[in-house]
Parts: sequence; C-alpha cells; structure tokens
Amino acid sequence: MKIKPLGERVLVQRVEEEEQVRGGIIIPDSAKEKSQEATVIALGTGKKDDAGKAVPFEVKKGDRVLISQYGGTPVKIEGVEYILIEEDSILGIVG
Repeated sequence: MKIKPLGERVLVQRVEEEEQVRGGIIIPDSAKEKSQEATVIALGTGKKDDAGKAVPFEVKKGDRVLISQYGGTPVKIEGVEYILIEEDSILGIVG
C-alpha cells in the first residue's frame, strides 16, 4: 500500500454491488446509487486523548463497515478508487 492515513482517518474501499438487470434494461453506473458498505484497507496513526494517551481504533483492517453515501474524500491509487474517511464518520461494523 502506497498510502498511510494520518490521525484518526481510515482508508476504505467500497464493496461493489452486483449489477442487476430488470426487464432487459441495464442501469448505467452514473445512475446507480453508491454502495454504503466498504472494507477497511488501512488505519491512520490514531488520535490521542487529553492526557496524550493513544485511543485505539474501534475498527480493524479487513472489517466491513457502513459509511455515509457521500462521506469521505475519494482518492485514486494505481487506478483503484478508495475513500479516506474519519473513524467518527463510520456508521457501523457489518456482521
């Protein structure tokens, strides 16, 4: 991985939904809603509490998480799209 998130940021990759064809009509990618499910790829350096003690992340690498549909900052690395998002913006852990 060529990117290491800083602070309490988490690098995630959206889980691609299977393409559904209804009645022979293929919906173009631009009209589809973005998946809210993502996989954690990398964790940042973490945040510190008021005493300067490191606060552990609640998610770990490989977790499937729910993110807001338009949250985070999209980044493209070697042709693959990822999202940098703060841990506080993660809505929950799946499964």
